[in-house]
Amino acid sequence: MTRHLTLILGGARSGKSTYAEKLAAGLQRPVIYIATATAGDAEMEERIASHRASRPADWATLEASAQVGRAVAQSPLSADVYLLDCVTLWVSNVILSLPEPYSVQQAQAAMDAELDDLLAQIEQRGGEWILVSNEVGLGLVPAYELGRLYRDTLGRANQRLAAAADRVIFMVAGLPMQVKPGSLA
Repeated sequence: MTRHLTLILGGARSGKSTYAEKLAAGLQRPVIYIATATAGDAEMEERIASHRASRPADWATLEASAQVGRAVAQSPLSADVYLLDCVTLWVSNVILSLPEPYSVQQAQAAMDAELDDLLAQIEQRGGEWILVSNEVGLGLVPAYELGRLYRDTLGRANQRLAAAADRVIFMVAGLPMQVKPGSLA
């Protein structure tokens, strides 16, 4: 089966997830929702519960806060459509799993390995893949080292995913702007 990869980028509350879910639902094929969020506090628990409740009941969910490619490879689930939400939290989870003090080289190597695994699964499984990520490079340079490390690592991950993607969409105020043309398979 051939593969098709769409990357959806945008700022916080830009409509990325809603747009991604509409794309996936519109394909009218089986969907696996790959969730990378972890509930570290009550507010995040509420967000996760809200996201779960808003998804169609027939979508399968695979929770993988890190080692996403490995989780997909080891999962007995299969579908025609995979929606990963979101790369932003995945990068954060990978960085925070590293021993302190954090280093640019260590963070980049860990994220590159994670991306290698995911991209290999995308090629192997085929189907329609929709990945959601924040564009965090449009604001101020973070005042603290970990913030800069995170911003840079996520930016590099987004670049790599955009290069591999057939289509890139940038969301602004709920409106999709096609950055890299392509269509859904």
